[in-house]
Amino acid sequence: MNSRMYSAGRGLVKVSCGLLLLASLILGGCMEEKVQPALGAKGTKEANASVTAAHASKTAHAASTAASNTPDDTSSTLVIGAYSVARDALQALIPRFQQEWEQKTGQKLQIQESYEASGTQARSIVGGMEADVALFAMEGDVDKLVDAGLVASDWQQKDRYSGMVTESIVVIGTREGNPLHIEDWTDLTQQGIDVLYPNPKTSGGAQWDINAIYGAGLMEAEAKGMDGPAYAKQLLADIHDQVISMDKSGRASMAAFEYGVGDAIVTYENELLARIKEGIAYEIVVPKHTIQIENPVVVVDRYVDKHGTRAAAEAFVSFLKSEEAQQIWVEAGFRPVNEQVKAETKKSQDIPEGLFTVEDMGGWEEVREKLYSKRGIWYQVLAGL
Repeated sequence: MNSRMYSAGRGLVKVSCGLLLLASLILGGCMEEKVQPALGAKGTKEANASVTAAHASKTAHAASTAASNTPDDTSSTLVIGAYSVARDALQALIPRFQQEWEQKTGQKLQIQESYEASGTQARSIVGGMEADVALFAMEGDVDKLVDAGLVASDWQQKDRYSGMVTESIVVIGTREGNPLHIEDWTDLTQQGIDVLYPNPKTSGGAQWDINAIYGAGLMEAEAKGMDGPAYAKQLLADIHDQVISMDKSGRASMAAFEYGVGDAIVTYENELLARIKEGIAYEIVVPKHTIQIENPVVVVDRYVDKHGTRAAAEAFVSFLKSEEAQQIWVEAGFRPVNEQVKAETKKSQDIPEGLFTVEDMGGWEEVREKLYSKRGIWYQVLAGL
């Protein structure tokens, strides 16, 4: 965030040097007292985020100004902007990368982290939060950075994983023992079942959830010989009627479920696996038809070139896809993209009978237009149309 101070226009007034000096001292004292409370008063989330973003930007910029950020430098700073669900895995991965980087280059790497709902994080980076590396819930949020000129349009062609770092699937989470006997999407339409999923306006994870329900409806309709779009829209509308809360992010929605809100949650498989590993008694229901989630990571070209951090940023992205890192992603509940780790973990994963991808729905561009445009199906469902 760029801060500017404007001075008021001055009239042609004759004053003595002594009076001018006295006035300057008085005004200086007043301004000093007023500036500090003004900074401290920024207690809202947006203000704190702006201050954090500005600090991250200045720190990274200062590092690039003071030194060239080559492996011979003694220290450097990397800023990471990520979607909230990736927090736990990243906080386990970052220290390992810092150690590896220092061993290889002799350079101590400071890493500053920002976590938000995927869509919110993308808008923050476009708005000036100078992240060197971004991790999102879906590739549509990378497209926002491409459209803003921050990331090269060929970002998916730079590795064999098409820019993705993890995978997962959309599932249904229930309370211990699945007391309401939820087995598939249609069970969430029953009266008396309170459902949670986040808001797709702010959460990339929520868009995966909505895509999963709508796409499952299309596949079920095809199997029954029915009108696919009409059936899928009705399924989505009937489930949405049972939703009692739409939080800002997938992590916030999961937190509400942990506090006892709702009977079932539509979420990433990894969110539930992570909590089950912690000893929380949830049940995972894998619907017959559901979508494969793909999560991207990208180097933010404009900012790494500005900060002189491209080498570290590219090394970090590469590390996240290494066998070592992918095992940590798996421990956090994600599904890997690395071929070796994928082969090792495949037997332990539940592969739904009707697993589909966003490409099976026509790709992100078509999905965004059909579901999330101003007159799209999602907004029709919200309006009860």
